[in-house]
Amino acid sequence: MPEATLTWRHLLAYGSVRMPLALLELPLFVLLPILYNRSYGLALSTIGLALFATRAIDAIADPLIGALLDRWRTRLAFAVWVRYALPVLALGFAALLLPPVRGQALVAWLVVASIVAYLAYSFVSIAHQSWGASLTGSAQQQVRLTTTREAFGLVGVLAAASMLDPKYAAQLAFAFALLAAIAMIWSARAPQHLPLAVPRQSSTATTTTATATTTTTSTTTTATAADAATVGWRKLRSNRSFAWLLLAFMFNGIATAIPATLVLFFAADVLRASTSDSAMFLATYFLAGAAGMPFWLWFAQRIGLRNAWLAGIVIAVLGFVGTLSLNAGDIVPFLLICVATGLALGSDLSMPPALLALAIDQHGDRGHSEGAYFGLWNLATKLNLAIAAGLALPLSQWLGDTSYLTPAFALALVYAALPSLLKLLAGAVLLLSPPLERQSGSGS
Repeated sequence: MPEATLTWRHLLAYGSVRMPLALLELPLFVLLPILYNRSYGLALSTIGLALFATRAIDAIADPLIGALLDRWRTRLAFAVWVRYALPVLALGFAALLLPPVRGQALVAWLVVASIVAYLAYSFVSIAHQSWGASLTGSAQQQVRLTTTREAFGLVGVLAAASMLDPKYAAQLAFAFALLAAIAMIWSARAPQHLPLAVPRQSSTATTTTATATTTTTSTTTTATAADAATVGWRKLRSNRSFAWLLLAFMFNGIATAIPATLVLFFAADVLRASTSDSAMFLATYFLAGAAGMPFWLWFAQRIGLRNAWLAGIVIAVLGFVGTLSLNAGDIVPFLLICVATGLALGSDLSMPPALLALAIDQHGDRGHSEGAYFGLWNLATKLNLAIAAGLALPLSQWLGDTSYLTPAFALALVYAALPSLLKLLAGAVLLLSPPLERQSGSGS
């Protein structure tokens, strides 16, 4: 039986959840250290230790959250879990931005509020991504879902970028609560408009009976945390297409996160740009990404998801290489590079999740194991950010301290050359990986 075409109501109900999530991402990772240091007087070392500990807990919890979502899906659909977790996330986010305590109690407040916010964010984002993957196995419809979702996300990022200042903490908390409420209203229509897909059987699976379903449901509460955490790793080992895709995603993700980590340093130390110029660079980058979304949707329908992602990688590498020739005052050339790499961002946002959905479907896991896959996927995303910071910042300092390179050129090498190398490695992995679209019957 052919799958129904997703309408604008489907896309709006699903995509609107992404906007509040994107709104809080920059504040969670960029604003919190400045807020707690400048507004509340905590030492940066204390803030760093607290955030490192809480983010480590969050990263470790992702596979467990994904496995538990899969076990609980017989009782509640992913869309319902999104609506349950969004209010908890709103409370955790507001608690982080507007702490009611000072002094030594502030450290404990930061730790507890961070754990609540990070775990609620992981719960919502994994449920949201799994919800999208469970709706359709069609490559074209998956790219429509992911493109719509990330277009909403870019709007949220742009809104957050305009308020990345401690004085806007209350406005950020209110904006998230408002957007979350809107998303909850639209997603409440999901049971009528976005029914979960019927699980597809793999070649080695037996037919699921009502008795087996009942047994699975009744034993959910007795499953151990260790059992839940190993579900995702078993999927990784058994699904070769997913393993290749995850490797490419990590190379590409680290490559994308390194410039994000160093862009303010690059703008100040290499370009000698002002703070307003740096804000303009970021806005140009994200606006170019948003403007390029329709193009990547159109392009992927014609050449395939993997080839579209490869094209985005090539554009990004050309842009990064161009930064090696820039000097102080080269504001306009860097703006053009921000446009090019921003356009490539649309490919990075749209193609990997759509390919992941195909890898899940090809392995026969659509309809019952999406949470485990996206739990590992989100874990990889967080590891990408951690590895980028741990690699880029020390390497920039070490190269800058040598007598062979100026500090500015050392920074430019790490900012541009290292991501280019990692992007090329991601492209090589993609070229060697199994052709997902051909194997899934959706066309290359």
